[in-house]
Amino acid sequence: MLNSAKNSVATANAENQTAHESPASPIQPSLLPTEHPVRPGHHQPLPCQPTDLCLLGERRTETPSAILLLMCGRFRLSRPEKLAGRFGIEPEDDWVPRYNIAPTQDIPVIRQHAEEPKRFGSRMRWGLIPFWAKDASVGYKMINARAETVATKPSFRDALKKRRCMIPADGFYEWKKDGKVKTPFCFTMADDSIFAFAGLWETWKNPEGQLVETCSIITTTPNALVQDVHDRMPVILPDDVCDLWLDPGVQKPDAVCDLLKPFNPALMRRYEVSSRMNLVKNDDPACAEPV
Repeated sequence: MLNSAKNSVATANAENQTAHESPASPIQPSLLPTEHPVRPGHHQPLPCQPTDLCLLGERRTETPSAILLLMCGRFRLSRPEKLAGRFGIEPEDDWVPRYNIAPTQDIPVIRQHAEEPKRFGSRMRWGLIPFWAKDASVGYKMINARAETVATKPSFRDALKKRRCMIPADGFYEWKKDGKVKTPFCFTMADDSIFAFAGLWETWKNPEGQLVETCSIITTTPNALVQDVHDRMPVILPDDVCDLWLDPGVQKPDAVCDLLKPFNPALMRRYEVSSRMNLVKNDDPACAEPV
């Protein structure tokens, strides 16, 4: 649950635990309970009450007791059927078009088989829960990992060595602040192709003994296209580094940290979208249409 009024502000990268060795290999996707009805196969995002106002870059509730700052907290994957040709994986049957994906929901993730150069897809809960965490609430604070500190933070450093993944998308959202006005923008590839964020994943055992797979998106400094909208952007992996990023045999941080750079802005575009996508409950093509 969200922190109480005593802890009104939580950063997206609050790691303060001590790391240990990783548990056995994962078994199944997210099994964390949800308090509200959601579409089958998806978890309820962080509750926003009372007005359900959820803003990317600064996600908050209208009650002053809970403000959660996010770096990259909303994206879309509207063409999951393209994943086979784009990344060499077969989408699962329940991968449906999504236009407003939010933290704590289950999202598609791409990994490489540990013993052969073969990619596969699965679902994970967005919000990394370290295996040593006592409860799932820490995942709310770990939807993102900063490229500058990912190799040293206890919550992420082991995953950087052994559990890297790609998170497919065809757009992500950020808000531009102008006084009290926040205008949402969608960022895509210039050719509107599907791309992949650099991600990390972990396995956590819940109190019922079930193994839960969770993930985080790595962020970096913004490129020229994003910088006047937000001070961070997700790490987008160029095609020629995807194999290296996923390779389980590469476990030295120095070998992969150099990949965590701002993406070439010349290959991207942005456009303003409707404030309709401020609400997590809105998940349809209208969220991504230009205004």
